Amino acid sequence: MATDLSSVKALVFDVFGTVVDWRGSIIADLEAFGRRKGIAADWAGLTDDWRGAYRPTLDRVIRGELPFARLDDLHRGTLDVLLEKYGVKGLSDAEKDHVNKAWHRLNPWPDSVAGLTQLKRKYLISTLSNGNVALLANMARHARLPWDCILSAELFRAYKKEPAVYIGACDMLCLKRNEVMLVAAHKDDLLAAQQQGLRTAFVPRPGEYGPRKPPAEPPGFVPDIEAPSFTALADKLGA
Repeated sequence: MATDLSSVKALVFDVFGTVVDWRGSIIADLEAFGRRKGIAADWAGLTDDWRGAYRPTLDRVIRGELPFARLDDLHRGTLDVLLEKYGVKGLSDAEKDHVNKAWHRLNPWPDSVAGLTQLKRKYLISTLSNGNVALLANMARHARLPWDCILSAELFRAYKKEPAVYIGACDMLCLKRNEVMLVAAHKDDLLAAQQQGLRTAFVPRPGEYGPRKPPAEPPGFVPDIEAPSFTALADKLGA
């Protein structure tokens, strides 16, 4: 029996990996930077390690081992360590800031802009990302993402999968929890949203991690709806 999703009024989106191709974008950005500066390095390895530190760092914040900080600042702390590990030396602070803001310049998956535009005809569409507001706004301009608004974990001084992020998003949109659907490529994020009463849509992105094995997914999770792309999701939702 099909799930009744008629109550849904807004779609909120995980961004890194779901809307944009962080891995391909960061590698290309860093390779271009290396060519301009005459620096040879394993940029793909640095990118994978940078993302690999993402969840463990957020978990340390959630456990209270680190104070809350914007994702840009957490990224920068990791980057400083990785530049040394990969032998990238002699960068100025301005150059390090430019590299760190590669996360502001991520490119969308091929279906993202068309799918979001189609979904926007029927629903309010917003980010719900661990990225800070400035990062998400700059990314939207770069990638031409047609958000109605930008919601960030920064607004709640918390990180997904903390309940405050999902509950806070519904509150800011002045909607009941069953009126908001999280769209994500990550089932752990969707499960956390589902546990707070949000509806869920799973859109897999099999190329997100390149040749690396993706993180383990929670067993037994079933989303309200699943689609292979944003455009297919829009069709399924009648947008």
